Amino acid sequence: MVVTNHWDSVFLYHTFIYMSKNHSIHAISPIDGRYHNKVQVLSNYFSEFALIKYRVKVEIEYFIRLCELPLPQLKDIHPDQFDALRNIYRNFTEADALKVKEIEAVTNHDVKAVEYFIKEHFDTLNLVSYKEFIHFGLTSQDINNTSIPLSVKEALSETILPLLDEFMALIRQSADVWKEIPLLAKTHGQPASPTKLGKEIEVYLIRLNEQIKLLKQVPHAAKFGGATGNFNAHHVAYPEIDWHHFSHQFVNDVLGLKRSHPTTQIEHYDHLAALFDGLKRINTILIDLSRDVWSYVSMGYFKQKIMKNEVGSSAMPHKVNPIDFENAEGNLGMANALYEHLAVKLPISRLQRDLTDSTVLRNIGVPMAHSMISLHSLVKGWKKLECNEEAIKEDLNQNWAVVAEAIQTILRREAYPSPYEALKSLTRKNEVITESTIQAFIESLDISENIKAELRVITPFNYTGL
Repeated sequence: MVVTNHWDSVFLYHTFIYMSKNHSIHAISPIDGRYHNKVQVLSNYFSEFALIKYRVKVEIEYFIRLCELPLPQLKDIHPDQFDALRNIYRNFTEADALKVKEIEAVTNHDVKAVEYFIKEHFDTLNLVSYKEFIHFGLTSQDINNTSIPLSVKEALSETILPLLDEFMALIRQSADVWKEIPLLAKTHGQPASPTKLGKEIEVYLIRLNEQIKLLKQVPHAAKFGGATGNFNAHHVAYPEIDWHHFSHQFVNDVLGLKRSHPTTQIEHYDHLAALFDGLKRINTILIDLSRDVWSYVSMGYFKQKIMKNEVGSSAMPHKVNPIDFENAEGNLGMANALYEHLAVKLPISRLQRDLTDSTVLRNIGVPMAHSMISLHSLVKGWKKLECNEEAIKEDLNQNWAVVAEAIQTILRREAYPSPYEALKSLTRKNEVITESTIQAFIESLDISENIKAELRVITPFNYTGL
């Protein structure tokens, strides 16, 4: 930015102060720095604060479900008290999260710290005698393997998929507007039989829709079965209760997830891996689209709306670089690299479990953030696109050779001798094939006038198929 007056100086100074106060200028990751404003909503799902809050929610809902059975020792807890219990996570604050972290500093165990935090609340709710039924019979993974899929489910449905829908609505609108615009197709980077611009865009819509359908079919799986998946502690304490039935109802009906059964101590993550693979495929399609749009911009088929005071190139004033699509491509690649690692790592665990799953699960928000950044860039970039029909028409007019396929096909129909070879001899030369070249060739053919008339009307502008 060029500082031209006092107010520009003031603006730059206050911008620097703001960024310094918010530490974004010192962030190591661009997710927490440069792009933070685009992805900060994801902190509601994948931050340390969010993970603690989800854990509190699962613990509270589990306790309420034990009351609803009821366990004999919990039968005196009235349902009127459930709302106050739920308010522990509904009204969860940053101060609450910091309190949990303080407890964790002593316990050196993050899930146990949540249990102790809730027990403190039970003191104030006059539920002291019921505190030992918090986290009753559970292992930490019963909480983690329900909290994390719950956060993933909600993050997808509330952030990523709506943003993807917004982008798809934009390109759907463009596909309709550009439906009848003839376009020189390229195969192997070479001029090929013409198509229509709207149809080329529609291909991406269909691809994305199909993969979104598949993504939505993947269950958000959760493990809930005690220390090694067998409800050992639950069964020894209350052998008369069908704990598998209890768990199915709790996970499926209360939390809205799908219980995995049987399991070891941890969720086996096969469904989560499938989810990441699905997101990776969606991102791959978006990379493909980003590169195609970039190519169309480079060929002049698309112009970009000029934004006042925006700089395209630091050196060349005439340029408006397709930076939004480049940004999208880069961030989609970053997301896919992490999705790939998550998908191949998570289903593998030594014997009952090790802690490698816990380590990498904390990074789920990172590829989600890169995906979100890319979608914001795609929305922004697409809104700046303008179709340059003149450039498209000019390219078609410079490539009359592409009607050779049409001519030779009709000649094949009419049993003309060696039509492919005849058109090959005409067009496969290092010289420009013009309308005049094609028309002269048609006139030289030993065919009826009716067939010649049929061939004369074929142009690169109307040879676009269905």
